[in-house]
Amino acid sequence: MLKRTTVAVLTAPIDVLTWDIVLSHILAWAERGESRYVCICNVHSCVTAKQDPDFGRVLADADIATPDGAPIAWMLRKMGFPDQRRINGPDLMWRYCEQAAAHGESIYLYGGLPETLSILQLRLKKAFPGLRIAGTWSPPFRALTEEEDEADVARINASGAGTVWVSLGCPKQEKWMAAHRGRVQAVMIGVGAAFDYHAGTITRAPMWMQNAGLEWLHRLLSEPRRLWRRYLVTNSLFVVLAARQLFLGRH
Repeated sequence: MLKRTTVAVLTAPIDVLTWDIVLSHILAWAERGESRYVCICNVHSCVTAKQDPDFGRVLADADIATPDGAPIAWMLRKMGFPDQRRINGPDLMWRYCEQAAAHGESIYLYGGLPETLSILQLRLKKAFPGLRIAGTWSPPFRALTEEEDEADVARINASGAGTVWVSLGCPKQEKWMAAHRGRVQAVMIGVGAAFDYHAGTITRAPMWMQNAGLEWLHRLLSEPRRLWRRYLVTNSLFVVLAARQLFLGRH
C-alpha cells in the first residue's frame, strides 16, 4: 500500500515521491487489476484546481498526483522536500512502457487522433519490441453518449490491459479518469500531449529547456494561438498565488 506524503500546491495535494516509487506502484496495481487513476499535475492543473472546485476534488481523490512541471517540483522543494524532481507525463509513459515490456504487461492507448495512434504504436513497438499494446481508441471530441461510453469501457476491460494511458487534455482527461474509476479495471494515467510527443507529431522542447523549466515556452512558441492564454495568463496567475502561499507560510 502506498504511504502517501502530499503537499498542497495552491490547493492541489501533490505527492512527494520518486520515479521508482510511482513506477513500482503503478505496476503493482496493474498486476492486481486494480481500478486506479494517476494525475500528472502541472501549473495549469494547479491553477484550474484553485478555480474549479469540481476539478480540485478530482485531483484530491487521485491515487497519485505527480509534480509535473519545474514550478511544481520547485514548490515542493521550497516547502521542505529538497530532493523532489519533476515527474512528467511523457517520461513516465516512456519509462513505464519499458517496464511493461519487461514484465509482459499489456497497455491500452485512449485518446489522440487516429493517425497519431497509428504512428505511436509503431514507435513504441520499435523502441520496446516486447511491449504488448492491447488496444487503442480515439474517442470523438464531443461528449459521449451513454451507449458510447459503455462501449469504450467494455472494449478496454475486454482487452485485459493493466494500464490505460489517457490523452484527452487537461482537465478533460482527469475528469474522465475519476468518472471511470471502479468501471475501468486498470490503472488510468492522464498524460496530455505525450502521445503527440512520442509519435513525433509535436516536437518536444530540447533537454536544456526542460531542465531550465522552459518547456512551457517551447510549447507556447509552437502553438501560440491555442496556448497563449494557458501559458501567459495561467502562468502569471500561478506566480502570484504561489508567491502568496510561500510568503504566508513563513509568517
